[in-house]
Amino acid sequence: MEYEFEGRTEEEAIEIAARELGVARDEFDVEIMESQRGGFLKKGKTRIRVQVRSSAPQSPTPRKRTEKPASMEPAPERKPRAPVNAVAAGEFEEKLLAFVRTTVEKMGYSCKASILFREELKLGIRLESESAAILIGKKGKNLDALQLLANVYAGRLGREDLRIILDSENYRIRREEAIVKMAYEVAERVRSTRNSVLLEPMNPFERRIVHTTLNDIVDIETKSEGEGLYKQVRITFRGHR
Repeated sequence: MEYEFEGRTEEEAIEIAARELGVARDEFDVEIMESQRGGFLKKGKTRIRVQVRSSAPQSPTPRKRTEKPASMEPAPERKPRAPVNAVAAGEFEEKLLAFVRTTVEKMGYSCKASILFREELKLGIRLESESAAILIGKKGKNLDALQLLANVYAGRLGREDLRIILDSENYRIRREEAIVKMAYEVAERVRSTRNSVLLEPMNPFERRIVHTTLNDIVDIETKSEGEGLYKQVRITFRGHR
């Protein structure tokens, strides 16, 4: 399920979400919906949308918070729980890699799938193929679709707690660098023209890059618009505060 929370900063909004939902920080995904930096006589505001993973406990009546609570003590640290009915780590990776390879082969292409990195709650998979450009697709949409399928399959193997990241030809890194550069360029154009700019539709990860990149620029604010997975970020000039 998805919920929205607000705080003066991204970190404060996340702390509020964790406290209200009664879950640890690593048990939900965060998407920044709006980011406004504070200034003279004006508080900053960051609005986030969180999606609680199905394996995490949920508060029966979570509330949307728009003010800082009286106590900002950090939520008690929770130890990660072992996934239910999860296969052994080695077997899990073998099954997941085989699934990715088979899926690509059914698309009509051949590829090699290998482990790119291992983190506590993330697993990266590298795809190597002569058809890498097709597997990545326009703006990475084919890669995103394969990544979604891989995450669904990981959940069926009992690893709903683990996020699977697919990459090919270092596309994720190159895309992130391009988005950061574009965000700065558009922000400068908005500052010069005083006209807002609506960016192209992006997935949650890419939108968060834009929000985070421009969050420290005092006279610029960002806001996500639209519905569905691929929303747009509007960059607006709000003047010096």
